[in-house]
Amino acid sequence: MSAAVASTAAYLARRAAQKQRVRILYRRALKDTLNWAVHRHLFYRDASDLRERFDANKNVEDLDTIDKIIYEGEASYNKWRHPDPYIVPWAPGGSKFTRNPTPPEGIEIIYDYGREDNA
Repeated sequence: MSAAVASTAAYLARRAAQKQRVRILYRRALKDTLNWAVHRHLFYRDASDLRERFDANKNVEDLDTIDKIIYEGEASYNKWRHPDPYIVPWAPGGSKFTRNPTPPEGIEIIYDYGREDNA
């Protein structure tokens, strides 16, 4: 009985890992599709094609076949990744990232805008 439970637990753990890898691969591929599509209407068509490619293998049950399909999908993604992906300007690696850094210690900024003290 314990061998059956162990094999069932191993099966479920492997399936969960495969589902996670597929989810990560789909999200990465979808985000990378935005880098290749110049206009939004082109992105929608490419995203639909990508979804069809993922849905074509939705009902595969053999674990080894699933691993092979995931490996081929990851290899295809790595081969066709965009060489210069779009980075949001204020994100790390973007053109505006740390453009206005905090002032160094010892520099005091006074926000009174020319008002004089009545002391």
